[in-house]
Amino acid sequence: MKIIFNRQEICNAVAPLMCAVSGKSTLTAVEGILFEALEDNTCVLTTFDLEKGVRVTIQAEVEQPGSYIINAQKFVQTIRVMEGETVTLTVNEKLNAEIVSANSSHKMNALAGADFPEIPRLTSQNGFKIKQSVLREMLSKVMYAMGVNDQRPVLNGCHFKIAGNVLHLVSCDSFKLAKCNVTTEIDSFTVQGNSDFSFIIPCKTINELYRMLSTDEDATVTVYTSRKNIVFQLEDMIFFSRLIDGDYIDYNRIIVTTHRITVSLDRAVLIGALERAALVTEERIAGSVRSHVKLSVEGDYLKISATSTAGSTYEELAIEHEGDDLVIAFNNRYLIDSLRSCTSDRVKLSMTSALSSINIEPVEQSEDKELFLLLPVRMKD
Repeated sequence: MKIIFNRQEICNAVAPLMCAVSGKSTLTAVEGILFEALEDNTCVLTTFDLEKGVRVTIQAEVEQPGSYIINAQKFVQTIRVMEGETVTLTVNEKLNAEIVSANSSHKMNALAGADFPEIPRLTSQNGFKIKQSVLREMLSKVMYAMGVNDQRPVLNGCHFKIAGNVLHLVSCDSFKLAKCNVTTEIDSFTVQGNSDFSFIIPCKTINELYRMLSTDEDATVTVYTSRKNIVFQLEDMIFFSRLIDGDYIDYNRIIVTTHRITVSLDRAVLIGALERAALVTEERIAGSVRSHVKLSVEGDYLKISATSTAGSTYEELAIEHEGDDLVIAFNNRYLIDSLRSCTSDRVKLSMTSALSSINIEPVEQSEDKELFLLLPVRMKD
């Protein structure tokens, strides 16, 4: 196999591939990039860590077709320090690889392409097409609430539900929940013609997908789903992953819809006060633990206070308040993350008691388009 790449193009192409390179597997092949040089002067590059994978197709001058695996870290480190405008990759029958650029050359071992693990089928009759910017914005609202190593596997990801032209996203763990829905142009296609379906995407896949999605209003992503896998087609790049098997929790059952107390105020002002409180609540001193932030609703004021071994903080904010007074406490970082995910300038906090969950949502929204739920912590004093 012999391929001549434009050095800048191959550097750009391998960057997204690295997210699917395994560094902990006993299978050497998943630590590499599969190069498939085709006679039509294209080269398909694939990485797959047995859970998620990336496939990129780029133009190159293919002098000799072939299929080989090159260690990803070594290849990337080599081409980045080379200085020529082109990079020539040659692999002989003895699996000796040579990378040449300008006056420098570097040799390393290769593996046969046949050693690469079998990847999932990358096309399906089930799926939908949506704007990348829409999906990216929705993910930004719910990503923070995904479980990490939760004992319930279905919580270690994001739940997607397609219902006609409405996309629903939900994520939650043992302490927080985030959900949003958007009515948009969704070009759904299914075998039975039923445009309603759902699936759960793992946390790591969601984090990588968010980085890949464009903010360009015209860019679209085509999503193919099967029983076990999901595929995202983004122009010349394909990102694929396994799905989490199982039924998602009945999240509507745990969302309280009637509250005795509501507070509304400027979101940025509240976040600023909580960030200042974080100087106390997140102080890392040997032997100490993170402390909670206390919210005291009294009349037309929200009093924010925190105390730890590092010191204490206190602040008062003007609010619009309906209902009883209340003192409630939260994990400060979880509360900040929930508020940041809300897109409104003013937020409404709905509460019932010091031990009941709080709902955070925009003050003005025509429908239940976004909602953030957070459980309080029990105060020691």
